[in-house]
Amino acid sequence: MAQQDQELQVITHLEEMRRRLIVTLCSFLVALAAAFLYAKPIYAWLVRDMEGRLTVLGPTDLLWVYLMISGVFAIAVTIPVAGIQTWGFVKPALKPDERRAALAFIPALAVLFAAGISFGYFVLFPMVLSFMKEMAQDQVLMMYTADKYFRFMLNLTLPFGLLFEMPAIVMFLTKIGLINPVKLAKARKVAYFVLVVVSIMVTPPDFISDILVIIPLLLLYEFSISLSKWVYKKKLTLAAES
Repeated sequence: MAQQDQELQVITHLEEMRRRLIVTLCSFLVALAAAFLYAKPIYAWLVRDMEGRLTVLGPTDLLWVYLMISGVFAIAVTIPVAGIQTWGFVKPALKPDERRAALAFIPALAVLFAAGISFGYFVLFPMVLSFMKEMAQDQVLMMYTADKYFRFMLNLTLPFGLLFEMPAIVMFLTKIGLINPVKLAKARKVAYFVLVVVSIMVTPPDFISDILVIIPLLLLYEFSISLSKWVYKKKLTLAAES
């Protein structure tokens, strides 16, 4: 009888997970469709400095560009929805204070994603693009296809949008006791290695681009450790007072 209850409980959890995943996916698709309606003016704004030099090589290239642009906005909208669905799924296993803490971190996910995208687009992308232009100056005629231009842009912006979620995730996991600053400090070498590999994979194959991506990510990890220390000390203080 106990085994049947456990199996029923597992099935119930899987059904709830499936339902929440469907809600998240539907939110992404709705946001994607809504963003696609405004993809043309967004595209015009993003290429405002290219002086009309972007070309397309096929009839579907521009469609894929519009889908990429819409996809980024859809991800930004879906992140808080996914956070709420995740919170609802794990809420029964959390203590009341952990529930409040988890719910408070959800708006931060959207803000940090926007901050990461903004850093990649307004800081990193112009620097790398300018470096590439200077390398090719007076040597070759540079022509940009819309597809490759936006893929290049996304490679330098979208990873930062996702990786900038690190501080909020670290604070939450520290709050519920899954990690602590000591564990993060011990894992520093492994984390550095992973971040370096990710940086090399998402950036163009040149040393300057790698450095421009690696340094902010390492600083972001150290910042996350500092936040974890702050949350951990506050948690210990509250525990001692109670």
